Amino acid sequence: MPETDPIPVSLVLTTEADRKRAEALALALLERGLVACASLHPVESLYRWQGQLERSEEVQLLLKTSPGKLEELRRNLGELHSYDTPEWIHWQASSDGPYGRWLLEQLPLSPGGGPPTPAMKPGDADPAG
Repeated sequence: MPETDPIPVSLVLTTEADRKRAEALALALLERGLVACASLHPVESLYRWQGQLERSEEVQLLLKTSPGKLEELRRNLGELHSYDTPEWIHWQASSDGPYGRWLLEQLPLSPGGGPPTPAMKPGDADPAG
């Protein structure tokens, strides 16, 4: 019977100054086992900084992790990030079935997690039988 219980997932949104820094941050967080996946998207940001209106091209990162890794991820992101005040927006979500199981398997020592399974990729179906 397919798994239908929702699997809790934490999503984190941050930005970096450019693609190179965004990729380096994502790779460091992946290597530390703090995120299962990082999606990178170029964005143009308009914001107020130190009393001035600013505009900059940045790269937005959507980080996917488990609730149990959220605090450690926050500490590491603050340590590794190139900004003095990195964006840190997070929310709880859930995922059913194979993707949720895959996500947990990528996060060592997370509740319900296990060792990474390099043969599986997001979107791969469970084997028949």
